Amino acid sequence: MKDILWLIQNTLRVTFRKKKNIIMYLFMPLIGIFISLLAYGGDQKMTLHVGIVNQDESEITADTIQFLAGLENVKITEIEAGKVQDQITSGKLDSVITFEKGYSDSVLAGRPDHIQLTSIKGAQVTGFVKSYLYQYVDNISTISRAADGNQQTFRQMNQDYQHSNFKLSTSSLEDSSKNKNMTNQTIGFLIMIMLMSACNLSEIILLEKEKRTYFRLLSTPINARKYLLANVLVNMIVMTIQVVITLTIMKSIFNIGLNMTYWEAAVVMLLFSLIAVGLSLVLISFSNSRSAASALQNLIIMPTVMLSGCFWPVEVMPTTLQKIANFLPQRWTLDTLTKLQEGHSISELSLHLLILFAFAAAFFLIAVYKFSRNTTTQNFV
Repeated sequence: MKDILWLIQNTLRVTFRKKKNIIMYLFMPLIGIFISLLAYGGDQKMTLHVGIVNQDESEITADTIQFLAGLENVKITEIEAGKVQDQITSGKLDSVITFEKGYSDSVLAGRPDHIQLTSIKGAQVTGFVKSYLYQYVDNISTISRAADGNQQTFRQMNQDYQHSNFKLSTSSLEDSSKNKNMTNQTIGFLIMIMLMSACNLSEIILLEKEKRTYFRLLSTPINARKYLLANVLVNMIVMTIQVVITLTIMKSIFNIGLNMTYWEAAVVMLLFSLIAVGLSLVLISFSNSRSAASALQNLIIMPTVMLSGCFWPVEVMPTTLQKIANFLPQRWTLDTLTKLQEGHSISELSLHLLILFAFAAAFFLIAVYKFSRNTTTQNFV
């Protein structure tokens, strides 16, 4: 045990002696948080700027404009008719509503007309305005028809409608989709960094073999099993720190809701860290040099990260690629986290956890077998 602790201490000291390694291993995962904040952290509320051209100058028109001004996320600006095209094309206004002469008379007649909506931003803008404006105008027209042309009756009914004593209470539900997207984006980037970190730390084995340090260590009471175990523990220490830092900063500093408990997310990511270490050892065991290990890393890690949906939702990919993603541990890790976000308890996801553990066990068994068969030193002479 003393030898293993010495190896761990020595590896950590040599690795983090370089400042760039501190940045790469401890601060690189935070880049995923900033990327997700840029992608999803903006204010999703949009204020609709609507221009009003009032050519009718009547009480009904004034009430209609007042109604539009009271809509949430709508800002009303009265302009002149000659400035409509300039305001629209310059982007200063999203749409312009023109109340032409005769608007109030058409409403009183029960046949609303002389109203024009101008916009170059399509139905996403005009549809919102129409849904409220036309309903209001139809209500006023219905009141006019009920008054049967009697101006006094109409004014009384309209006044009662404008100042009705019934109230509608509304409550807003928090939109958790943004937090889910931000969490998935951050975790996806963290998965990539964990895989790359594991491969870089495991490459220390090849580096020390090339420098003959590995074989000098084996001439001491330290054997290959202790050396490999120390490397695995160093990997786990570094990736545990990465997971803790990332999840803590997400939750405590940037207030990104995980939609699951902290310890559940940590358990899943620490289980994935075992997979990352096992996969890195497999790549190292099949490599004769660091350049070969780097080539395998580029060939396997980035394509599988992209296929598994770490950078974008897997649903946007073709069906064939989605089926391939089901055989990747990154996909199962993200799917486990998604299930937890949807409200499933971790006890209900025992199959997912078992599959992740099976991936880790399979990688470790392959690596141990390959290392036990590779006892030659000729590649490093």
